[in-house]
Amino acid sequence: MGLQALFLVLSSFILLYFKDSIFSLLGTSFPIFLILYWSVYLLFLYVMWINNELDLFVITDKRIRGIEQLSFLNRTISECSLEEIEEVNAQTKGLLANLFNFGMITMHTASEKSDFTMDFAPDALANAGVILNVIQENKARRKE
Repeated sequence: MGLQALFLVLSSFILLYFKDSIFSLLGTSFPIFLILYWSVYLLFLYVMWINNELDLFVITDKRIRGIEQLSFLNRTISECSLEEIEEVNAQTKGLLANLFNFGMITMHTASEKSDFTMDFAPDALANAGVILNVIQENKARRKE
């Protein structure tokens, strides 16, 4: 998301620098064009943010349910029991992820279609450990 915002600012400066040569046909309507450009670009950034923000994962002592927002008005719901989870991975990548302590948690299941990926998970390393402990406690309880 940061790269898209950086692209918006840089492209606006480029448009302002070359506005006389590129937009000589538009004349005085260049500010209107720039406002429309920003509006459309910010709308796409907002939709991308909504797609990431509306992902929801519910982890109970018996199962995991993931509700993922794929695109505008398009969701998928995945669900599996804790016994089906084979591994839990956590990853923090980059300077901002380490400074603000967020990352990605991935849970692989026995099925190929129901892998769970949590992007921008807070305290990814510790939360992956908590999820793994819940899974191990559930498996130990089932054996009893």
